[in-house]
Amino acid sequence: MAKAAKTVKAESSAERRPALAGQEVSASGVRVAVLPPANRVSLRVPEEAVASLSRALGLTLPQKPKTSVAKAARMAFWLGPDEWFVLDTAGGDILADCAKAKGLHSAVDVSHRNVAFAVSGPAAAATLSAGCPQDLSLQAFATGACSRTVFGKAEILLYRVSEQEFRVECWRSFSDYVFGLLSEGARDAAA
Repeated sequence: MAKAAKTVKAESSAERRPALAGQEVSASGVRVAVLPPANRVSLRVPEEAVASLSRALGLTLPQKPKTSVAKAARMAFWLGPDEWFVLDTAGGDILADCAKAKGLHSAVDVSHRNVAFAVSGPAAAATLSAGCPQDLSLQAFATGACSRTVFGKAEILLYRVSEQEFRVECWRSFSDYVFGLLSEGARDAAA
């Protein structure tokens, strides 16, 4: 006698929760908080297709080192001569927009790979300096600047949102380490 197979209805999409969701650290002059999920794409584009991709994404891809462009909830960060990191905090479908482009490109969704932290307050730069060799003075790293750099032993994408606020993007597998080091940096900066 054969048993009837159980049918399990699969969910069409899984809830996205970042690692360390809801965690934050506050010390005198600085706050470190886990940011909500966002859509992220690693984008590689040859020079001749940059204009087409820019039109499709609705913003002009930046062309110089340490630069970014933002329009509404979408941001593009220059990582190299043919490489960008595109972020949409409102859930916009970056891949669908890239598919509208006529030029050759590579767009890979890395939304689940990354976790982001906001580091804000008058001691934000001092907190980051605890583990990052990047010169964070306003003269060297102005508002809107971005850089792929390291924090401790983890690779991060660092973006200066404003004079006293930074966004730190790191791989999910390094998020505990980065959050721990940011927490120590916040305590030291507050001392």
